[in-house]
Amino acid sequence: MEFQLKFKVNAHLYLKDPENSEIGKSIVKNAIELIYETGFENFTFKKLAQRIHSTEATVYRYFSSKHKLLTYILNWYWSYLEFTCKQRLQGIKDPCKKMSEILEIITHNYETDDQIEDYDLSKLYSIVIAESSKSYLVKDVDDFNKDMVFSPLKSLCNFFGEVISQAKPDFPYPKSFASTLLETAHYQQFFSEHLPKLTDNHTQKMEHKKYVLDYLRFITFNLIKE
Repeated sequence: MEFQLKFKVNAHLYLKDPENSEIGKSIVKNAIELIYETGFENFTFKKLAQRIHSTEATVYRYFSSKHKLLTYILNWYWSYLEFTCKQRLQGIKDPCKKMSEILEIITHNYETDDQIEDYDLSKLYSIVIAESSKSYLVKDVDDFNKDMVFSPLKSLCNFFGEVISQAKPDFPYPKSFASTLLETAHYQQFFSEHLPKLTDNHTQKMEHKKYVLDYLRFITFNLIKE
């Protein structure tokens, strides 16, 4: 089954809603492709304009900076991840089983028969692993935060925190642990792929996503089952 997912993205991130036109959708879709291929540092609106056979001015009509375009893309991803978690957790009552599902989802160790038209999820996940921290590890983060552009990420971590509290009601740091799990999933995947001696996978030689999932399971269930 093929379907499209539409999430409301914070209007402070764009000048003109890209969802309302074909050129806008093309800008976002091709930005994902280009960031995946070149990395965020080498990504420019000039290169994006050339890719979509348009002009830089056209891109700037939709996004004022490449930072806001990256954050827009990540907003879509965080919303998608929360949607997926809630869909897959329906009917599961055991909070530990819920956590197990969440860990599979945030490490992309799950299968889906659905083809999502919007974006290439494998490339989007690679961008999240390598580039997501560049959205908020910036000097102007407090100003961006006032515009609530990180709300989807906060909502996702809040959801994870609720499940952690269900599994261990007396745990004092559910949100901190939730955000730690999410970021650890990204960093350990990156390290396993590119800097393996920062992980234990340089000796185990496991498939990267499987290694990260096993690691997160170990620290999660040793903590919440104490």
